[in-house]
Amino acid sequence: MFNNVEFAHPQFFWLLLLLPFAILWYILTRKKQLASLTISTVKGFKSSRILSKLKPMLFALRLLALAAIITALARPQTEDISTRTKTTKGIDIVMAIDVSSSMLARDLKPNRLAALKEVAADFIKKRPNDRIGLVAYAGESYTKTPITSDKSIVLGALREITYGQLEDGTAIGMGLATSVNRLKESKAISKVIILLTDGVNNSGFIEPQTAADLAVEYDIKTYTIGLGTNGNALTPIAYKRDGTFQYGMRQVEIDEELLQDIAELTGGQYFRATDNEKLEEIYNEINKLEKTEIEEFKYYKYEEKFRPLIFLAGLLLLVEWGLRTTLFKSFI
Repeated sequence: MFNNVEFAHPQFFWLLLLLPFAILWYILTRKKQLASLTISTVKGFKSSRILSKLKPMLFALRLLALAAIITALARPQTEDISTRTKTTKGIDIVMAIDVSSSMLARDLKPNRLAALKEVAADFIKKRPNDRIGLVAYAGESYTKTPITSDKSIVLGALREITYGQLEDGTAIGMGLATSVNRLKESKAISKVIILLTDGVNNSGFIEPQTAADLAVEYDIKTYTIGLGTNGNALTPIAYKRDGTFQYGMRQVEIDEELLQDIAELTGGQYFRATDNEKLEEIYNEINKLEKTEIEEFKYYKYEEKFRPLIFLAGLLLLVEWGLRTTLFKSFI
């Protein structure tokens, strides 16, 4: 009955300090309440002697009843808390992912694209209240998944992104413009693009500056990420006869100035990821920067537990009164 019980008025427990004084008073006054009689033998009063010794039980019943009443006054109760959350400011996010052949470079483990997909999947799972879409780009771009709140669809689409689905190249402007197109009709309070690339804009018919201006026009913030180590990286440089890539060391070239300009113009930030750990840190940082506001409502339900104690006190007093008026009547 008293599992997980709290007391609404615990100050009433101070009254329990009166019980020791009541016991002391009873001990000091007990002998005065009993009349003494000197006789030659007590053989005929054995049963009376037993009842006399049991008489303190009546006082004990009163004390127990009093303790139960004091505990009831402290109002024992259990508390059941239920919560409901409401998203007050949702965010629509498009992740623009470079899928050019250079994303197969092995300066990140096992390669840039695989490392990105792992970190991006974790980022998506941490955004349960937002809508997320995917755009893939290389020499051209396309929408892999429109913005949706169904994370299973987004995660499934992310797993399907591979090299070879698009003409090779790095069309940063195309990737950004396609992402803007996915968000321009959004009614969300905040609209965000996370654009990742490991190279220099060298393809496409839309200039990155033009795409950035479109993002500004539609009030879309863009976070840009340059992916790749400093110096040289083991990168695909040619095809073998069996159709697989031949790898060789190549200088990592990222147009950081362009990515910084896009981020600054749209109100975002530029990040540089040189390894797996740094890439994960960047997505965690963006996750912290773009917080969805959630309003939480708590409902409290209290269940009072004092009634059984009142019943117990009444029962104890009834038993005490019954014994006092029957079995112990001759000693009162």
